[in-house]
Amino acid sequence: MKITDIRLEHRETVLDPPCYAAWDPEPRTRFAATIVRVETDEGVVGVGSGDTMAGFADHRELFLGTDPLATEVQVRRIESVGFHAGRFWPLEAAIWDIVGQVAGLPVATLFGGVTDRLPVYASWCSEQAPGRRAEDAHRLVEQGVRAVKIRAHPQRLRQGVAAVAAVREAVGDRLDIMVDLNQAWRMAGDVTEPLEIADVRRVVRRLAEYDVAWVEEPLPYADADGHRLLRADNPGLRIAAGEMLDSLPQTLALLEADALDVYQADVVLALGMTRARQLAEAARVRHRRFTPHTWTNGLGLLANLHVAAGVGAGPYLEFPDDPAGGWTPERRDFLLAEPLRPDADGMLVVPDAPGLGAVLA
Repeated sequence: MKITDIRLEHRETVLDPPCYAAWDPEPRTRFAATIVRVETDEGVVGVGSGDTMAGFADHRELFLGTDPLATEVQVRRIESVGFHAGRFWPLEAAIWDIVGQVAGLPVATLFGGVTDRLPVYASWCSEQAPGRRAEDAHRLVEQGVRAVKIRAHPQRLRQGVAAVAAVREAVGDRLDIMVDLNQAWRMAGDVTEPLEIADVRRVVRRLAEYDVAWVEEPLPYADADGHRLLRADNPGLRIAAGEMLDSLPQTLALLEADALDVYQADVVLALGMTRARQLAEAARVRHRRFTPHTWTNGLGLLANLHVAAGVGAGPYLEFPDDPAGGWTPERRDFLLAEPLRPDADGMLVVPDAPGLGAVLA
C-alpha cells in the first residue's frame, strides 16, 4: 500500500454566543479545525484532526509514495519534520485510521484493547459563580457523570477555590473534583507571568482541604523540583501535567524525576498516538497514571479515546463540556455527523467500526 495524496480541509464554525475559556485572553467567537485526509492506492482513506497543520504543505512530498502501514517509520518521519516545522500529529491519527480499516479493527484494539469504554470527567473551561457551579454539578450527577474539572485562574484564585468549595458542598463525594491552574503554557501573545512557587504551594494546600483528585498544570513543565515539592506538601493529592509536551525524552525525564502522578499528553497536539502509548506503558510500570488532554475537536477526541482505551488510561477520560461557558458537544464536534456523548453510566464508548470510526458531517 502507498500513500497517493494528503489533503487538508479547513473548516470553521461561528460561536454565537462566544466561548469563554479561562485560558483565552479574549472570548472565542469562531472555532476552526483542519481535517487531514490520507489517500492510498488501494482506496482506503484515513482521517485525522487536532492541530492546525500549518506549514505542512512544504513537507507533503516526503510522505507521498510511502507505506502507511509502516507506522513506526511514519512516526519517525513526522518527528523529523516537526523539528523544522510544526506538530503534525493529526497525520499520524489518519494513518492509524487506515491501519485499523485494513486490519478490520478499531484502533483501540490495535493499541492494546484493555477496554472498549472509559468513564469521563466533564472538563469545564470557564470561570463561573460558585452558585452556578453547584447547579452544574448537580446536573452532572443526574447525567451519570462521575467527575468534573474546574478552572482556577491564577489571577483570580479566590473565585476558583470558591467554585471548588461550592461543588463539594453541593454534591459531596458523588463527584470527583479536579482543578486546573493552567500555569504550564500560554496562548500566543499572552506574556502573563506564572505564580511564584510560594503562592502555588498555598493554593494547592487549600485545594487539598476539599479532597480534590488532582491539581493540574500548577507550574511550568521545566520545574520538576517544584512539582515534587507540591506532591511532598500534599500526600494523597495528585499532581497532573504534560498536555502540551511535544518531546518524549522530555516527558520521560519528568517520569524519571518522579515529578508527576498523572501524565496528560494529547495524542493529536503533543506526542502523537504511538509515543503517547509508550509514555502510558512507562508510567504504568511506575504506578503512575496516563490520561490525555482532549481539547481539540470531536475527531481529536476520538483519537485520544482510542489510545486511552487501548492502554487502559484513567481513572477518567477528559470530556470537554461546559454549557455555562459556551462549550457544548455540538460545538466541539461540528466536524462529525453526530456529537460524541457519554452513556447513562457516564462512559464514553469506543466506536466498534474499523479504524477511528469517525463519521464526518
